[in-house]
Amino acid sequence: MGFVYPDGIISTAGHVDAGKTSVVYALSGVWVARHSEEVKKAMTIKLGYTQIGIYDCPGSEYPLSDGLLDKGRCPDGSEPKLLRKISIVDVPGHEVLIATMVSGAAAVDAALMVIDATMPVPQPQTAEHFAVLDIIGVKNMVVAQNKIDLVPKEKAVENYNQIRKFLSGTWAQNSPVVPVSALHRVNIDVLASYVAKITPKREPDLSKPARMAVLRSFNVNPPGTPADKLRGGVLGGTLLQGAIKLGDEVEIRPGLKIDRPGAKSPYQPLLTKVVGIEYGGEKAEEARPGGLVGLMTTLDPALAKADALAGSVVGKPGTLPPVWTSLELEVRELPRMGEKAEPMKPNEVVLVSIGAATVFGVVQSVKKDTAVIALRKAVSAEQGAKAVITRQIRNRWIVSNYGVLKGGNVALE
Repeated sequence: MGFVYPDGIISTAGHVDAGKTSVVYALSGVWVARHSEEVKKAMTIKLGYTQIGIYDCPGSEYPLSDGLLDKGRCPDGSEPKLLRKISIVDVPGHEVLIATMVSGAAAVDAALMVIDATMPVPQPQTAEHFAVLDIIGVKNMVVAQNKIDLVPKEKAVENYNQIRKFLSGTWAQNSPVVPVSALHRVNIDVLASYVAKITPKREPDLSKPARMAVLRSFNVNPPGTPADKLRGGVLGGTLLQGAIKLGDEVEIRPGLKIDRPGAKSPYQPLLTKVVGIEYGGEKAEEARPGGLVGLMTTLDPALAKADALAGSVVGKPGTLPPVWTSLELEVRELPRMGEKAEPMKPNEVVLVSIGAATVFGVVQSVKKDTAVIALRKAVSAEQGAKAVITRQIRNRWIVSNYGVLKGGNVALE
């Protein structure tokens, strides 16, 4: 089977204890929470991503995904027929990390909402994730009602009815709800079938200038690697438009902050060459919209380690959006369940998520529906881009406001 591009991206969503990563593992056969701190805390802190193939197998009532194949073969030992390939972003659900979910979900086509059948619906982060999906315009969703193996039938039905009530009257009221047990692989084939149905296929527009949102960045060199064996930094993310080919020179914004007297700008874009392109470990000659891709570059690997470049924008030099050190946002309050947050105040510390970037900022002024926020780290974004604001309210970080970028302080045109 030759290389096939992923043609859509689906993001997990839901409460921290719902078992999102376990559901992704059941679908894909890949455990995406690879970081030691995540494993120790049993929650996804940084974005994890993988991809799944959806296959037709003889004798199977529903299409099967990679996690259900036996060493890449159908249950009867035959070669599976690939129907499509979809990338999955697994996002955190812990309250202080909601903003990371925003940055991961900003480039997706559909949502896989995972709900714990043992808990009342909705849990706080479930409601917040659902609101964020609405803000960023995701209108395709399937619900995995997980852990049905832990409750009696009556409790599972009660939980199902709570899910339906939660979604009633919203854009997602007709979304399929699939009872599953990720641990025992129950109904995972049904879930895979719905993932394929509700994730729209992206029709890549390759005529526009390349624009990639960076969700992760890595130094892939083991400690002690000799200098002549070092590999350049790796950028992981998704192309929003256009294409990037092997050998292309690309620009990364906002780039590096520089403290040099007389400098034209406090930020210096990075220029690098693309020397490798991979989708889920498969090599490709070109990166295009529709899936999650890794770009191997000639960057100093120290610049990319520990997600240092996450939130950046990549593209052809001279085509990228401005770099902003402050944002003037037209803001609205997010409707909340039974509670109303106090208005934002000057000098309040907030998290701002815009595009793939999530950064701390300090509110400088608030007038009617406009807030000006000074950023601790610059972002690259188009005027008119959507932004989500996370605030600390009663000792919790809560998604409280959303808005549109009107202007601000431009550090780099």
